[in-house]
Amino acid sequence: MVIGVGIWSMFRTNRGTVGGYFLAGRTMTWWPVGASLFASNIGSGHFVGLAGTGAASGIAVGGFEWNALFIVLLLGWLFVPVYLTAGVITMPQYLKKRFGGTRISLYLSVISLFLYIFTKISVDMFSGAVFIQQALGWNIYVAVIALLSITALYTVTGGLAALMYTDTVQTFVIIAGALVLTVFSFVKVGGYSALLASYSSALPSATVSLDPQRYNISPQCYIPRQDAFSLLRDPATGDLPWPGVLFGIAIVGGWYWCTDQVIVQRCLAARSLTHVKAGCIMCGYLKLLPMFLMVFPGMISRVLFPDEVGCVVPEVCKEVCGTEVGCSNIAYPKLVVSVMPSGLRGLMLAVMLAALMSSLASIFNSSSTLFTMDIWTRIRPQAAESELMIVGRVWVLCIVAISICWIPVVQAAQSGQLFDYIQSVTSYLAPPIASVFFLAVFVKRVNEPGAFWGLMGGLLMGLCRMIPEFWFGTGSCLFPSDCPRLVCGVHYLYFAVLLFFCTSVLVLLVSYSSKPIEDQHLHRLVFSLRHSKEEREDLDWKEEERARRARKQAEEKKREKKQEGSLAEEEAKAGICRLVGWFCGVGGSSHVPEQEVPEAAEQLPDISEDPVWKHAVDANAVIMMAVAVFMWGYFA
Repeated sequence: MVIGVGIWSMFRTNRGTVGGYFLAGRTMTWWPVGASLFASNIGSGHFVGLAGTGAASGIAVGGFEWNALFIVLLLGWLFVPVYLTAGVITMPQYLKKRFGGTRISLYLSVISLFLYIFTKISVDMFSGAVFIQQALGWNIYVAVIALLSITALYTVTGGLAALMYTDTVQTFVIIAGALVLTVFSFVKVGGYSALLASYSSALPSATVSLDPQRYNISPQCYIPRQDAFSLLRDPATGDLPWPGVLFGIAIVGGWYWCTDQVIVQRCLAARSLTHVKAGCIMCGYLKLLPMFLMVFPGMISRVLFPDEVGCVVPEVCKEVCGTEVGCSNIAYPKLVVSVMPSGLRGLMLAVMLAALMSSLASIFNSSSTLFTMDIWTRIRPQAAESELMIVGRVWVLCIVAISICWIPVVQAAQSGQLFDYIQSVTSYLAPPIASVFFLAVFVKRVNEPGAFWGLMGGLLMGLCRMIPEFWFGTGSCLFPSDCPRLVCGVHYLYFAVLLFFCTSVLVLLVSYSSKPIEDQHLHRLVFSLRHSKEEREDLDWKEEERARRARKQAEEKKREKKQEGSLAEEEAKAGICRLVGWFCGVGGSSHVPEQEVPEAAEQLPDISEDPVWKHAVDANAVIMMAVAVFMWGYFA
């Protein structure tokens, strides 16, 4: 079904231009935007990771999801209007227009690709592997290679429009399947009140160390937390302390929802700003669901299968799930295999595969956009549009190859801490990027030296924490880490807050002690000037002009070669070229209209809204915030 939708959208949409392939021709209405935002975010890592952390420590991990209800509103109301008026396709492109120069945008492109390949893809593949192994006993390489191949096929051929239509289908599949499992799980455990009563007594039967010389098992390693049903936990002793949950997650979420290519690209594809806002509201409402569809089922899994999901003796855990540090990651797959009737097991497998494919496809498309528009155009400024189309597709295939090579590393890292580990890595690398974007959009005085040295200082500070943690390991209850307390003692969410503020101070200090950027370069690039109608003199116009000239020369050379070449040769090549061109969405004609360049369109972008619909989406946003505050208050 998913492949069918992908093929339909491939025929239906214009894939032969940069705007058509990377931004779905900017024709998307609010509901595919909202569904695509949700589906891009919810990968199989959420099913396995949220359920696993829920099984191990309770509902606090749901704070990662519910924080997003407020952050998506910042995206739709504050950030996207500026990105639209700037007329950009990628986030590094925005920074290049805002600050000039190339070093900031290059840094952002490289670190974004690094984060995509080694955190997001690895998490999703690890989670998909855990599920497929538990449910089917398949060879992991066969399963993952088949999945990656199908996903890459419709990403390569269809572009963003194919992704957003298939995302919409998959969102309904994901929610329906997870809802069915949640109902079966609550029926099996006896309802919410029974879960409240029995979770605290979900203890494994084997709690005695088999090798007393090597380790001793203290009761705190297997007794469920007393605050398992609290979202906001003690600021000193909590595993997810409440100041970190409120502020640290907001900063990491600000990076993910407001500046990350995967998410912003979906909003830039919307038909108008009102559609962007409505899509963000739809995504926000959908983000209420993971607590009930993933976290609570994870906790139910621990109640139903305390010996497997809650195992604590390393030798027993090794037998159950292949890793010594604990088996909380199998909570969701175990529930599917044991609770669902055999017919519905296939439905849940489809749900997991849909989530995995959706998340991977989003990363493939967005990283190909980043590589093509920000790195390739720097290597070959004369690249014609047809070349950019083909390079985008080839890069997707390269990422698939890297992902397959990464599988052994993912298998070796089957730690019960994987979900937290990825969150912590993001907390060390993302806050400086979030800080620079926030200041770039809202503070006119910030300039290129300030932004660059802020990013470098933030990166250095983040690496000073991340490298020792990689080196010593995060540790577990039985085997604590040897990392010095001074370095690793600060909770990663607290560190994210500290890193954000240190970066912001450094950016402002350097900016205020160096020359400011004049307003003529900032029209429609900062929030306060988003409605400006004055002509903007882009700081990167010289580079743009050089690239445009190089493209024009390349076109002329191509034309000359064509005229010189023999007609017979052309005809011999025509059949194969036409087939490859159709597959990649590049038309048979080699003529590319000059105005369709990868940069901004020449006319002023329109962010005006119909007053009636503007008030309608504003009212909905207020209602959604009220719902979010109620949910936080109820489960606090």
